[in-house]
Amino acid sequence: MTRLPRAEREEQTLEAARILFAERGFAAVTMDEIAAEVGVTKPLLYTYFGNKEGLYLACMEPAAEALVDTVAAAVEATEHPSETLRAGVHAFFIFVDADRDAWRVLFDETLPAGAEPARRAAEQRERLTNLVAAAQLERLPEERRAGAQVEIEAISAAMLGAAEALARWWLRTDAMSAGEAAELLVRTIEQGLMPR
Repeated sequence: MTRLPRAEREEQTLEAARILFAERGFAAVTMDEIAAEVGVTKPLLYTYFGNKEGLYLACMEPAAEALVDTVAAAVEATEHPSETLRAGVHAFFIFVDADRDAWRVLFDETLPAGAEPARRAAEQRERLTNLVAAAQLERLPEERRAGAQVEIEAISAAMLGAAEALARWWLRTDAMSAGEAAELLVRTIEQGLMPR
């Protein structure tokens, strides 16, 4: 085993763990497998990350930040609520297409309910939903904001759920481009869900 500085070894471990978690999900990956993949001892992994949840969070947090940053940049560049919706959905699919492993780690369905990674994933979903809802509200005339707030928050939550489901289908089937999948979702939502 080559002796690397701790920072390099941690980075190497995160890269290997992220790939394994993305391929098989949190539940199916063991610390023994990650240690073997990296060529370190399991106790070293525990020294660096505390436990499997800590290692998973170290993989998940950068993915969450990257997704939020991608969507935030897209929605901040818009002027109208309908543009915000379209930009947010397209940015979501651009992110998924560009870094499928990051998306799979962030939206892993095998995370145990109540565990810290599941709680943090839920917080990230909420953060993303609130980001899109706030951007849409900011682009409404001030006198309409209070009346539209609940509807916009509900639509933003539904949109993220639909985007997750569509992304899973899209990754499984590869039946259309990321842009086509995003546009399909936008058109579906615009068919009457947007507040008047």
